[in-house]
Amino acid sequence: MPGGETDGATGGTGGPGGSVLGAPAGPPARAPVGAPVGTSAGGPVGGPSHRRGTLLLKRRFTGENLPQVRAQVEDAAAAAGLGGVRLGEFTLAVSEIAANAVEHAGGGGRLELRLLPDELECRITDDGPGFVPAIPELLPGLTEGCRGRGLWLAHLVTDRLTVTTDTRGKGAVVTLALRLT
Repeated sequence: MPGGETDGATGGTGGPGGSVLGAPAGPPARAPVGAPVGTSAGGPVGGPSHRRGTLLLKRRFTGENLPQVRAQVEDAAAAAGLGGVRLGEFTLAVSEIAANAVEHAGGGGRLELRLLPDELECRITDDGPGFVPAIPELLPGLTEGCRGRGLWLAHLVTDRLTVTTDTRGKGAVVTLALRLT
C-alpha cells in the first residue's frame, strides 16, 4: 500500500496474507506518507538517488503475492502522476524484474518505490547469486532455451535501468526509472 512497508498480510488489492519471507503475519509496518528517504536499518541507502525522494511503497514480495504487489505499484505510480501508456510500461517493467527475482533468486525479494524530483524510481533487491546482465539490443529468440526477455523488455520501456550487486556482495539490485516530465 502506498506510504509504507507491508508484509503481505494486508493492504492494496490483495487477499489473505500470512508470512512473507519469514516475516510473521500481522499488521504491516508503516512509514509516514511522504517521509524523506535517506537511511535504512543498516545505514545510508545506495547512491545519490537514494538519499533524496519520497518513499511511496516498500515491501517484500514472493510469487504468492506478486499480483498484489503489481497492483500496489500501479496504484502508487498513478498517484505519483504517471498515467496512460507510461503507467502500463512502468508496471510491466517492475513486474518483469520482480518475477525474475522470484524465479531466479530464491523465490522473492524487496521492492522500494520512490518519487524523485523528476522521475519515478523502483529498486528491486534479491538474495540470489547475483549476475552480470547482458541485455540484448534485439528481441531475444522465442525458444525455451533463450532467456532474458524480461530484462530486455524492462530496459526497452524504462528511461533508466541499472543492475548491480547488493552491498553485502550477495544478490542483485535492479533499479529502474521513468522520467515524469
